[in-house]
Amino acid sequence: MSWILGALVFWGAAWALNAWLANSPYRGRRGTKIAVPLIFGLAVLVVWEGLVRGFGVSGVILPPPSVIWARIVLSVDILWVDFVQTFVKGALAGYLIGCAAALAVAVVIDRSPFLQQGLLPVGNFVAALPIVGIAPIMVMWFGFDWQSKAAVVVVMVFFPVLVNTVAGLAATDAMQRDLMKTYSASYVQTLVKLRLPAAMPFVFNGLKISTTLALIGAIVAEFFGSPIRGMGFRISTSVGQLALDMVWAEIAVAAVAGTAFYGVVAAVEKVVTFWHPSQRS
Repeated sequence: MSWILGALVFWGAAWALNAWLANSPYRGRRGTKIAVPLIFGLAVLVVWEGLVRGFGVSGVILPPPSVIWARIVLSVDILWVDFVQTFVKGALAGYLIGCAAALAVAVVIDRSPFLQQGLLPVGNFVAALPIVGIAPIMVMWFGFDWQSKAAVVVVMVFFPVLVNTVAGLAATDAMQRDLMKTYSASYVQTLVKLRLPAAMPFVFNGLKISTTLALIGAIVAEFFGSPIRGMGFRISTSVGQLALDMVWAEIAVAAVAGTAFYGVVAAVEKVVTFWHPSQRS
């Protein structure tokens, strides 16, 4: 009972502190914007710990955060190997290949009305295909190592980036394009100096969406065939062994990696699209 009471008291205190920070004169400062979600996240972990221990929930059903953290500390070497296999080799490689290919194809489609009408509907169809149907096929084609996981990621990220880029290239208005024509600008000059910069907010929307798709795709693909390493492999085998602390440890690593990946892309977006109204403070 003391665990439950302590968790509820901590939640109330954290709620009051966050409410004060959100309405204080310091609410617009960077430190406050960072502190509020950190306090909220810590409160969630404390309540999780208190309720699990207070109600005596079995670790097979839901381990407390302290047990998950202990597993992370004791399994750093295993988690690192899995991280490299899944994120660096599978998700990141597939992300870079898929996004680069999507940008190149978008420029080609922009020059061809036929491809705009023919390829984009096919892209919407492929984007709707379930990953559980794509992953086994890619494993059969490319083998059990990271190449098949990268191939799944390429399929998952290609069309979101493609559709957003094509929409971005069409975002300039007729007056802007006519102005480039009055300067006798070629298609390449118009593309580089006007249309691609104007398309960057659209492009980064696709890139940010694809960060989460890439990691999810690589992990799920490992359920259908993998060497004896990788986040998806470890999760599937640990579930079979009822080692839920390792499952949650892998989930925590994946969540941190995905958040950091998204943050890096968002930081690059701020540098590239500093001129856009959405980036102005």
